[in-house]
Amino acid sequence: MGSTLLLVSIDRFIESLAAEKGYSAHTLRAYRHDLEELADYMAGAADDPKREGRRLTLKVGEVDAMQLRGYLAFLHSRNRKTTIARKLASIRSFFKHLQRLGQVRDNPTENVPTPKHGKPIPNYLSVDDMFRLLDAVVPEDLLGLRNRAILETLYSGGVRVSELAGLNVSDVDLRSGIMRVLGKGNKQRIVPIGEKAVGAIRAYRGALSEGHGEPLADDGALFLNKDLGRLTTRSIARVVDKFARACGLQMGVSPHALRHSFATHLLDAGADLRSVQELLGHRSLSTTQRYTHVSIDRLMAAYDKAHPRR
Repeated sequence: MGSTLLLVSIDRFIESLAAEKGYSAHTLRAYRHDLEELADYMAGAADDPKREGRRLTLKVGEVDAMQLRGYLAFLHSRNRKTTIARKLASIRSFFKHLQRLGQVRDNPTENVPTPKHGKPIPNYLSVDDMFRLLDAVVPEDLLGLRNRAILETLYSGGVRVSELAGLNVSDVDLRSGIMRVLGKGNKQRIVPIGEKAVGAIRAYRGALSEGHGEPLADDGALFLNKDLGRLTTRSIARVVDKFARACGLQMGVSPHALRHSFATHLLDAGADLRSVQELLGHRSLSTTQRYTHVSIDRLMAAYDKAHPRR
């Protein structure tokens, strides 16, 4: 027991996550990176010429609780607590998998505590700043129409940037004002979008078809680059950053900040937490509850300012 090579077990674990959990390529890369970092540590110092050969012969049974505690201490000198907690979660999942297969008897992570860390309040824009950002895009040409549609859709639907990049024309029903998005774990959900976003998408796709000289395929990507290929998440992030800078926003603005703004503004306006959870595609309500901290801070500020016996 425990004689299987560590790197072989990592490969098989990643394959099982892809097949059984349906995790995205990005998530699988993160798991692999975390586990191979552990293998590197177990193999010894980076400047050891025998390290690579040692890494290839490591066995899963060689990782014990003492070794793991040493690894976590090593991580503390160069990583934030949130990063260490994520790496430990990857290692825990890996050894639970090995236990289920009977490849290890004991799970070395069992008595290793997760580093305590406060959950950060999500970065978000005020309503005024959000409107400034949306109005910063002047749709004078096809590129402007596309960029306006991107920003309007991100904010209107509260979708992840990967979900936006993955949208096809057939996923969006402009007549009904809804779109079908593919979220984490390949789970689909239906998301409503407002009139501003619908209008922006109509204008963009209409101009795109007109410029192309003929109607475009209904099963293609919704947002396209200049070569009529699917727009990447990185390109979408650059669009958001460009216009955030153009309208003078001091904070760093990413596509995820628009998603956070969507959730915060809904909750501030009295939306039900469960409904916002469904719209965001969160598996756990506790993830959505992070946004209530923002609203509570605002309520406390209003209370301190207005209550006669504060």
